[in-house]
Amino acid sequence: MTEMIEAAILERVRDEPMLDHTRAWAAINSGTRNLAGLKTMAATLADAFSALPGEVALIEPAPATSVASDGTVSALDHGRHLVVRVRPNAPVRMLFTGHMDTVYPVDHPFQELRFLDPNTLNGPGVADMKGGLALLLAALKAVEASPLASRIGYDVMINSDEETGSFSSSALIADLARGKVAALTYEPALADGTLAGARGGTGNFSLVVHGKSAHAGRNPDDGRNAIVAASDLAVRLFAAKEDGLAVNPARIEGGGPNNVVPDLAILRINFRPSSPEAIARAQAAIDDAVADIAAARDVRIEAHGSFNRPPKAIDDGAAKLFDLVKQVGAGLGLAIGWKATGGVCDGNNIAAAGVPVVDTMGARGGAIHSADEFLLVDSLAERAALSALTIMRIAEKGEL
Repeated sequence: MTEMIEAAILERVRDEPMLDHTRAWAAINSGTRNLAGLKTMAATLADAFSALPGEVALIEPAPATSVASDGTVSALDHGRHLVVRVRPNAPVRMLFTGHMDTVYPVDHPFQELRFLDPNTLNGPGVADMKGGLALLLAALKAVEASPLASRIGYDVMINSDEETGSFSSSALIADLARGKVAALTYEPALADGTLAGARGGTGNFSLVVHGKSAHAGRNPDDGRNAIVAASDLAVRLFAAKEDGLAVNPARIEGGGPNNVVPDLAILRINFRPSSPEAIARAQAAIDDAVADIAAARDVRIEAHGSFNRPPKAIDDGAAKLFDLVKQVGAGLGLAIGWKATGGVCDGNNIAAAGVPVVDTMGARGGAIHSADEFLLVDSLAERAALSALTIMRIAEKGEL
């Protein structure tokens, strides 16, 4: 890439209104369950990303279900997902992903933005990830202004349900990842610029126990205590934890008056496997525990859930992509490092599709998922430049 092209890209990035976009988008409450807010957010993003020379579409969410506290399973509504397709017939294609939802519901007290100092913006979703979306758009607009733009095509996918597991968008992610040379995802980097490397996986399960009610004083032995059975499940599955597999029984719901043997209980439990083998062991532990305790306690147990985010290892392709980002960063005066994390994101799903991904290309910030969430404003232009030049290096080479 010539110095003239690179300089033009950097100048274009600096001229983009990333902070204005971040502030405007973070002012829209788009908590995952706030469907009205997500509708507004999706329309706003569709308008902004229409500046790119591609087809902009809002995709209906795939069916997803949830288990209520009474044990019933029902459809779970989600917002639509934004997809932008640019040069779909290009020989070299990339995938860029982000999410429009936040963890702050419409009635959450954290709704306002404020500057803590001239470079630190505090507000809901400013780092995770309205700032990331703003700098992604700026990077792509800079790419499109480059004479190398025609060498690369890409899809942009911004989903509405990442914060709750991407259950209505995981199939869409897998479909869009197919055939891509690499992917970048715009989760926030740490405040010092460190990126996430390898990630563990996750699985969330609701184990619904159906027992039998009875009077706790007159005929307790005629009952089948669902709370006791759910407790047995929690203890049994917690014992399955090992190196490379964390297990967290998070909640038992159910029960009622003290004089009634409870006939319903739900165990909510999370698993964090570090490898496919750990997933297999965890699934076997679930299957065995459900069968054994159902028989021992004479109850019926329904298992709902899945390992929805596979572990993400750093394979050869991912290592090459990380090295490229590091080289580009060095040219910008940025020391790019990364470390493993137990957190999960859509980067897990992209890696599972066999596509190299760096999934923390967003703004620098911190305290995400809390009322202290902050964005470092100077990182917007910095990280947009990092993205734009990384994309153009891939366009120039035609590969990683």
